[in-house]
Amino acid sequence: MASQIETFGKTDSQPLVSIIVLNYNGAGWLPKCFGTIQNQTIVRQIETIMVDNSSTDESVAVARDLLKNFPLARIVRNDSNLGFCEGNNSGARAATGRYLFFLNNDTWMEPECMEQLIKGTEKLGAVAATPYVLNYPDSSFQDFGFYGFDIFGLPSPSKPETSSRNIFIPGGCSYLIRTDVFNLVGRFDGDFFIYSDDADLAWRLTIAGHHAAGIFESKLHHRGAAGVNPAGGIETLEFRTTDKKRFLTNRNALLTILKNGQHILLLTVIPQVCLLFLETLVGCVILRRRSFFAASFLNPIADCWRMRAKIGEHRRAAAKFRKRSDFAMLQFFRWKLNRWFEIKRLFRFGLPRVDAK
Repeated sequence: MASQIETFGKTDSQPLVSIIVLNYNGAGWLPKCFGTIQNQTIVRQIETIMVDNSSTDESVAVARDLLKNFPLARIVRNDSNLGFCEGNNSGARAATGRYLFFLNNDTWMEPECMEQLIKGTEKLGAVAATPYVLNYPDSSFQDFGFYGFDIFGLPSPSKPETSSRNIFIPGGCSYLIRTDVFNLVGRFDGDFFIYSDDADLAWRLTIAGHHAAGIFESKLHHRGAAGVNPAGGIETLEFRTTDKKRFLTNRNALLTILKNGQHILLLTVIPQVCLLFLETLVGCVILRRRSFFAASFLNPIADCWRMRAKIGEHRRAAAKFRKRSDFAMLQFFRWKLNRWFEIKRLFRFGLPRVDAK
């Protein structure tokens, strides 16, 4: 794994926050994303880092032109597509800020977003946070992180709010975390590649005795799923996924519990496997394609078994910083099911399109 780093501007003091924008062939999203970083009220305290995962479009050239007048900016060029996890880790290694803010490129921030996010995080005594996430083209509600986990061990979704509050998992599109805590709990797990990485990191920071917050006063707009569901530009027009996404999402959800559950919460793996089996069975009937069963159910379970030695290593590492037992973690149990969001999308867009790739 090799990276090349270009630096623009300089500062005489440590930045308050390093904003890490991960990019793969997303040149069209960068002007608005970077433009709203430059318009932040605390821009002089921000280090902006664009991590490029070996894009084949003009992303790097676009980024150079946009970042050349920033107070402090870097471009980290990876020689291959490292995915969300290792891509963001490479950005974190180049960062110098007290906080890290992992930001998707299909986002834009309102001017006080970063100032309010850090102010609100410190006010609530949290070490991680997410802004109040709105849809990309307007101010309708999209997400406020996740409030806990459901009976399947999956993240329990948020709802519209009118004030800041403690949460369980900051959403991966806009994840603020204190740099020292990020390093303490082991950064993003590179084996995940992408999906469920935000939940895994939040489990680790929570069992380490910390907590996260959702900051209502901090506003950010997000398109969402622009890579696997590009139709519609800034608006989502269909319910679309891929076999690879189903594999990674389902495998990583299981890994999150297997890595971070101490004892009693490991039992949530059983209903989760049952849920995945039923979902996959229904998917095979709808798609009329048997290969979906392997991609969505058999392969995720087989890969978890293959990774059993690594799971053991992660569990031993977590035991060293664990301050909350499974019984203490039960405070985050919620009855609202993770799949409620999927059901709403089903009613809005109809049956999903699943690409076999």
